[in-house]
Amino acid sequence: MWSYGFHHVALQVDGVEKVAAFYVDTFGLKELARHFRDDGTLRSIWLAASSGAEPQGGFIAVELAPHGSSRGEKGPSLLALRIDTSARERVRQELVAKGITIEKETRWTLYVRDPEGNWVGLSHHPYDVPVSSERESGRSSIPA
Repeated sequence: MWSYGFHHVALQVDGVEKVAAFYVDTFGLKELARHFRDDGTLRSIWLAASSGAEPQGGFIAVELAPHGSSRGEKGPSLLALRIDTSARERVRQELVAKGITIEKETRWTLYVRDPEGNWVGLSHHPYDVPVSSERESGRSSIPA
């Protein structure tokens, strides 16, 4: 069996439209499709994993979590989106301008949370950009 790379990640949430709008408005991702149940209710919204002109690198399926799901059954432990090293400061400024708190920062990644508390990393790993030790320490821990 061979893997040809990333296909998609499914993000289980309570508020499909709210969470999808966060990813579109905050990170410039494009909506690819909406999927509905037989009764017409919204089941999921698929977003391109890249904000480039041509969607590449798979997609994010923002899906309605089953009723009664516990926190551990929702979302991945971290969704990391790739950013260009040279865009890091611009990305930081745009997040702050949108009122989004940068929860933690390392030399490779800025970490924020989506509206349901899922970790979102904006990463340029493995390419280093120096950050101050104050920013490196962060204010909270992220999943390993």
